[in-house]
Amino acid sequence: MSAKLMEDVMSLCKRRAFVYPGSEIYGGLANTWDYGPYGVLLKKNILDFWWKTFVQDRDDMVGIDSAILMNPRVWEASGHVANFADPLMDCKSCQERVRGDKILEEHLKTTIAGLSNAEIFAKVMDEKIPCPKCGKVNWTEPRAFNLMFKTYQGVVEDTAEQIYLRPETAQGIFVNFKNILDSTRMRLPFGVGQYGKSFRNEITPGNFIFRTREFEQMEIEYFVRPEEKEALFDQWVADYKTFFEKLGIPNDKLRLRFHEKDELSHYSSKTVDFEYEFPFGWGELMGIADRGTFDLDQHTKFSGEKLQYRDPVTNELFVPHVVEPALGLTRTFLITLLSAYEEQKLEGDEMRTVLHFAPQIAPVQVAVFPLQKQQSEEATKLYKELKPLFRAEYDESGAIGKRYRRQDEIGTPLCVTMDFQTVEDGCVTVRERDSMKQERVKVEELKTYLFSKLM
Repeated sequence: MSAKLMEDVMSLCKRRAFVYPGSEIYGGLANTWDYGPYGVLLKKNILDFWWKTFVQDRDDMVGIDSAILMNPRVWEASGHVANFADPLMDCKSCQERVRGDKILEEHLKTTIAGLSNAEIFAKVMDEKIPCPKCGKVNWTEPRAFNLMFKTYQGVVEDTAEQIYLRPETAQGIFVNFKNILDSTRMRLPFGVGQYGKSFRNEITPGNFIFRTREFEQMEIEYFVRPEEKEALFDQWVADYKTFFEKLGIPNDKLRLRFHEKDELSHYSSKTVDFEYEFPFGWGELMGIADRGTFDLDQHTKFSGEKLQYRDPVTNELFVPHVVEPALGLTRTFLITLLSAYEEQKLEGDEMRTVLHFAPQIAPVQVAVFPLQKQQSEEATKLYKELKPLFRAEYDESGAIGKRYRRQDEIGTPLCVTMDFQTVEDGCVTVRERDSMKQERVKVEELKTYLFSKLM
């Protein structure tokens, strides 16, 4: 059933314009995906909801949009050049390429951490873990594979400077820490939010859009006094629990997993992951990390610029600690689809597929139909009145039942139908997606009614 769910969601995504395979007319490019007309709306709505929740509505937050291309010294300072690598193994029989740590984890059904490449290889061979493609146990020893994409800046490649596509958005915040302090009036504790594209040359991407080489992140670096960080760390965990609940993610599909000491990243003294129960098993959705002063210290060391905070009351000068909630937009998009998807059996043998999106993120909030062509003019007029207020769509194609099913499949919460009786009683029929109940609402009261249901 789990495998079928992922297949069904992928099929719906293509059929209903959420996600298309990348470069499909040229045979595609492995593990690249394009977001269709409804997919781009859903993704933007999730992003806007995150931004409003954690940046716009808070007095202790500001935003930034830093460059994808950065001075390569940034990545030396952050540790990505030295530490951002996976153990790459090749099957000598069929040349299948895998991550040694991942096939070991899948075999042992547990998370491993802190093992050297030699230890990973020894365990893989001791356990006689076969190649997932050909079934033979004939591996090369693991070798470090840096995940950053390289490119060149300059006119002639031979003399151009090697630079990287950013593997995370966080460093753009740290290198602008002094600029933000100098140009704003922010006082501790305060945070900086950023969203944008990141790139990681994953050895084994897959599971639809769960792991891709090009993805989007929604990250916050929250600067605090060291004595405040424990309480604020816990508050961010609580805030994200509430955020996922409002997105419509079932609580029983989420769990918290604290990292063991031997699996912590080089910059972290404490990390907790929110994990989601995907059709292929539990997988990381986001992490909240105590980064301490690592990043600001490193950039001070490598750049020569002092990245410190001066208390405006006490005049105390110190390096603040950092709590980092880092969430993947593409993975949030995926769990929103998986959580919302349902196939319902109706009367007889009839089935319907429905996406139970929360109204604030649904690509379309209200669809307007004329029952017959004769009502098209008035229905179009009503649609144009609603469009500036809600994410609205107009549809007069096909039988009314088929139009309802189309809207169910893209997750539209409410459908408004104008019929012959509208002329007589001044009412339209409003049909609710989840219950399929219908209610007559006066046209002059419709906007108020929709606001109460959708906003």
